[in-house]
Amino acid sequence: MAQSDVDLGFLKVVREDWRLLSSHFPSKTGGRPAWLGEVGLPSPEALACGACGQPCAFLLQLYAPYQEPRGFHRSIFLFCCRRPGCHRPGESSPFHVFRNQLPRKNDTYSYSPPPDTAPPKGSFSILKLKSGAHLCRVCGCIAPKACSKCHFAHYCCKPHQIVDWKLGHKKVCSVQLELSEAAIPDHSFLFPEYEILIEPELESEGESEQEADGDDEEIDPGSGTGIIGAVVECEDENALQAMAKKETKEDKIFECFKNKIASAPKQVLRYCRGGDPIWISCEHIPQETDIPNCSCGAKRIFEFQVMPQLLNHLNVDSLEDSIDWGTLAVFTCADNCGDEQQYTEEFLWKQDVAFDPV
Repeated sequence: MAQSDVDLGFLKVVREDWRLLSSHFPSKTGGRPAWLGEVGLPSPEALACGACGQPCAFLLQLYAPYQEPRGFHRSIFLFCCRRPGCHRPGESSPFHVFRNQLPRKNDTYSYSPPPDTAPPKGSFSILKLKSGAHLCRVCGCIAPKACSKCHFAHYCCKPHQIVDWKLGHKKVCSVQLELSEAAIPDHSFLFPEYEILIEPELESEGESEQEADGDDEEIDPGSGTGIIGAVVECEDENALQAMAKKETKEDKIFECFKNKIASAPKQVLRYCRGGDPIWISCEHIPQETDIPNCSCGAKRIFEFQVMPQLLNHLNVDSLEDSIDWGTLAVFTCADNCGDEQQYTEEFLWKQDVAFDPV
């Protein structure tokens, strides 16, 4: 087995919560975001679903350092709407992506690596940053609103204040005491929390030889299916040709997608900055013109994709509508612009499974 240029992400059950604190620069899914920089956090308006306008929930974050000195610490945050009806085929508006980075020498974290031990009790808060900024009791995002009675509970928006009021804050608000973080109720808004472990992808010798021979089939740009990304071809070209009369192009691409991930079927993320995503369908693959430039004017390049396997761990299955995707491809600024004073919004392309394979 040879090592490819791709890193894979796998979920791990959280056994030591302190490892997912901001000070340990985690990659994780669900729970509350472990914000990297403490200033310039995305506003509630910036985190509103583009379809329904309701607050989006934190889906995952990836620690991806790049370019010293300003990107010594660098994390990408992904949010999505919890309402299944907003997740229509080909619709990316229920998602938001933000990137933040810090130099090694900064006002928030030690210059040295964090200790591999739990921090002292009371040395951190999940609802208040060291900078003094308050976070929402429901979602963990910036909270400009406070309860008008106790002035201790903070919220990102009125809907989250209402749900927290109904689930227990009404009973303790008049006590005028600081609310224990351990007593925060389950608002059924956060996704289940897991750590993401990153490992290099191992590819078979057959795959390596095929790529070296340049046998990958390219999608015809004139077919309207796009040109960004590598549609991975099945290893046995002769077998493909023999089945061509019976198989549609959609069947082939889906089978090749499955073959590519077969050696690591539990992968929930594929990382390859500047590389290519693998697509699950021949439909709705972006053209280069579909990927907008960064606000700084630089081109955006592919950085990582979220795989459909993650859906199995989000508790979003429903007999009716459900959150769903084939793959989520994240594109970020090629120049890695920005500084510690801001969270820069990046671009996500959602591709769905366009058919029901037999």
